[in-house]
Amino acid sequence: MELIHNLGIGFATALSLQNLLLCFVGVLLGTLVGVLPGIGPVATISMLLPITFVMPPVAALIMMAGIYYGTQYGGSTTAILINMPGEASSIVTALDGHQMARQGRAGAALATAALGSFLAGTVATVLVAMLAPPLTELALKVGSPEYFALMVLGLVASISLAQGSVLKALSMLVLGVLLGTIGQDKESGTERYTFGLPDLADGLEFVAIAMGLFGLCEILRNLEDDATRSVVVQRVGGLMLTREEFSRAAMPALRGTLLGSVLGVLPGGGAILASFAAYSLEKRISRHPQTFGKGAIEGVASPEAANNAAAQTSFIPMLTLGIPASPVMALMIGAMVVQGITPGPTVMLQKPELFWGLITSMWIGNAMLLVLNLPLVGIWVRLLTVPYHLLYPAIVGFCCIGVLSISNNPFQVYTLMAFGVGGYFLMRLGFEPAPLLLGFVIGPMLEENFRRSMVLSGGDPLIFVERPFTAAMLAVAAAALVVAGLPAIRRKRQETFTE
Repeated sequence: MELIHNLGIGFATALSLQNLLLCFVGVLLGTLVGVLPGIGPVATISMLLPITFVMPPVAALIMMAGIYYGTQYGGSTTAILINMPGEASSIVTALDGHQMARQGRAGAALATAALGSFLAGTVATVLVAMLAPPLTELALKVGSPEYFALMVLGLVASISLAQGSVLKALSMLVLGVLLGTIGQDKESGTERYTFGLPDLADGLEFVAIAMGLFGLCEILRNLEDDATRSVVVQRVGGLMLTREEFSRAAMPALRGTLLGSVLGVLPGGGAILASFAAYSLEKRISRHPQTFGKGAIEGVASPEAANNAAAQTSFIPMLTLGIPASPVMALMIGAMVVQGITPGPTVMLQKPELFWGLITSMWIGNAMLLVLNLPLVGIWVRLLTVPYHLLYPAIVGFCCIGVLSISNNPFQVYTLMAFGVGGYFLMRLGFEPAPLLLGFVIGPMLEENFRRSMVLSGGDPLIFVERPFTAAMLAVAAAALVVAGLPAIRRKRQETFTE
């Protein structure tokens, strides 16, 4: 009964005219971003952050959430029609979806992706609604040492699941934590690492860093890509699945939903890991694995369901613990902090309309996306022909105006440019920007809980190993770091022996 009462609060909030409109705007922008490869949800949300600061908190979060899971839908369109995933989690969809389009089954592929995504979004929203309250109650019972251990585990998990070098991901994470310490110390008011610059007294601007790393940096990287885009079909028909296609897609979509729901909670994994894992699972258990990569409908249904389910359940650690599972969740936590809301378990108790309004808006947004992605698919096909040289100048200008509008301080524009150019060169060297942003967001909270723990123990660091839960979390984090680093160590030893 309590769950029904809470959902009633959520629907009453989400169904207000303003929130419905902003939910629609969010999913529409998300679909647009997914259809236009090279932008991505993180860059889009980063650019729109300044606008959300003048909105009510629940409306801002509903719109940003719509952009995030809307991108998962839109990314499948480009993956299927032009073999160019609009979002990284749609890479797997392109393997069989594009082959289906080349065989004249583009409509079936798009319908499978949309219906699988809607099923996944619905199931995942129910899971979020059911799991969030007990996890929130559990979070309220833990202290600073437990929070510190959970944050360490979350950061290490984001490293171990990152692509590329673990050492490079770790270095970016440490850099992000260090950047988060710039400014005045909360306890003493002493300035740290400001180098005498008054503009750094309040620390680096979160929005400027996010826009630089994921907006300007992505633009610079995409300007290098001269890949041509050719749409396989100009008109898409046959959006209704046959009975055979539906029966073949149903169970893979359900399995992908369940797998994605679990993996979405893991920090650093999210939609990308879920889509790859779901595709691998279907190929392994299939009676006809040789059809995968040649237009198997199961290869579209499962990863699309998985990445959308993961996108929804990644909200669980953000809403209950205040720990971001992905860069998008880090941006949402940053938006909450700017709005004066402390992320974590107290949100559900102090602002139930925000908590439940956001959860119920996910289902409403998924219903909107089903309408947007099937009947209006012709519009998205035409958008694929938009020249990129017309988009880039507008995006750069929007970034600069957005950063400048926050504090009316030109220094923030310089920060944007510095992180954009610096992030570009770091990416060229194989360093991922996502761990840096996660470290920047979690770093101040990590420091705060560490210092509180030290005060509780009188300066004795053994407090982190004397408590069973804390010791277990730190042990898991250490084991995850070791396991993640083993392949690199093994390769280094092989290279040494071969020499």
